[in-house]
Amino acid sequence: MELTEIKRKLFIFTLLAGTFTMSISQSALSTAYPALMHFFTVDAATIQWLTTGFMLMMCVMMPVSPWLLNNISFKHLYLSVLALFGIGTLMIIFAPTFWFALLGRLLEATAVGILFPSFQTVLMTITPKDKRGQTMGAAGLVMGSALAVGPIISGIVLNFLRWQALFWLFCFLMLVIFLAACVTISDVMEQKPSQLDVFSLFYEGAGLGMVLYALTAFKDPAHLLSSVLLLLLGLGLLIAFCQRQLKLAEPLLELQIVKYLDFDIGLLLTGLSYVSLIVVTIVFPLYYQKILGLSPLASGLSLVLPAVLLSVLNPITGKLADKWGFKPVLLVGVSMLLSGWAGLLLWQDHLGLPLLIAFSMVIEGGNAFVMMPATTLGANSVPKNLIAHATALTTTIRQLLGSLGVMGATLLLSNAGQSITQKSSYSRVFICFLLIEAIALVLALRLKEVKK
Repeated sequence: MELTEIKRKLFIFTLLAGTFTMSISQSALSTAYPALMHFFTVDAATIQWLTTGFMLMMCVMMPVSPWLLNNISFKHLYLSVLALFGIGTLMIIFAPTFWFALLGRLLEATAVGILFPSFQTVLMTITPKDKRGQTMGAAGLVMGSALAVGPIISGIVLNFLRWQALFWLFCFLMLVIFLAACVTISDVMEQKPSQLDVFSLFYEGAGLGMVLYALTAFKDPAHLLSSVLLLLLGLGLLIAFCQRQLKLAEPLLELQIVKYLDFDIGLLLTGLSYVSLIVVTIVFPLYYQKILGLSPLASGLSLVLPAVLLSVLNPITGKLADKWGFKPVLLVGVSMLLSGWAGLLLWQDHLGLPLLIAFSMVIEGGNAFVMMPATTLGANSVPKNLIAHATALTTTIRQLLGSLGVMGATLLLSNAGQSITQKSSYSRVFICFLLIEAIALVLALRLKEVKK
């Protein structure tokens, strides 16, 4: 279905509004953990399942998005996602027990897992190839802004109102977006009905769930053996999933896309840049609090400037990718990522708040030059009918690598009991991620994509 320019802009605005709200719900929740722990009378390990469970369900649903786009009209799918997220949020508000709230959180995660790959697929489908960088830059702006303002909005609401008010805000926004979507969202995706392969769904869901759960459980030495066994079993199921996809005439996830070299490089680059981004949001607050002695509020506010820079640069880098080509933009971004981690390592004995904020801005600025441009490059490298599969695989691998990065950073920091309060622990993290981004530089140099 062809859209006029005005309808296309309204379509994109409504689509990104839903994505923005869901992104805020992710970044804002951790601020509410103390209030939720007190309300449900649970400990920190239990309340963390609101994030761990969310991540598991989100990753399980991402590979299913191509099948949903092919079998359900996009307007109905988008409205269903908004409604599902709203229902999950209402369940959290009225939850009598923690486990009922967790069920609501899993419904939210189901909606997010479907939407995040789908909205990227739709954006690239309705946008001409030579303007996709700019459009995906706008998408990056939305997601980056949510990262920046989520904790701030949560902090303001919780400072004056009960924790339920935060979720009522999400419900109100979802209602407004739902009503707008009834008018502005159109069926822009071509339908290709197919039967859902239950075995593929089981292998993928169980395999990803086991792998991600094992990664989150590795930090507990008491469960190391069971975590390793669960990880191996999950990897075995994922291998079975991949083998089945290569044999099916209509696979759940088309893995033939890996034969395109630029897609493979784009896939790995977006994952490696995301690892740096997610680790910065975890490691830097720890450094601020454990080494510099800042309060949790001050450490959180210290992340705002880098997040704002990420948001501002995303649309700019998208335009530059359309103008110059993807390879120069990606090389600039990877060089910034390398410079940020190298600076942290070289000046580790002199790291005060100004230097840390500066280096985190370099890293998150580099991310703006890599993550969304690499995602767009990967989609541009495959035939149009495979874009949905490309974005689903990209978002899934990105989440998996992000989880692996968090696990690696956590293990490096907690390697010696109380070492989290020692600068040498953070040096190990700096070295590790400097090496990771060195690999990213090698990948970027291998790109064959040139400006046409």
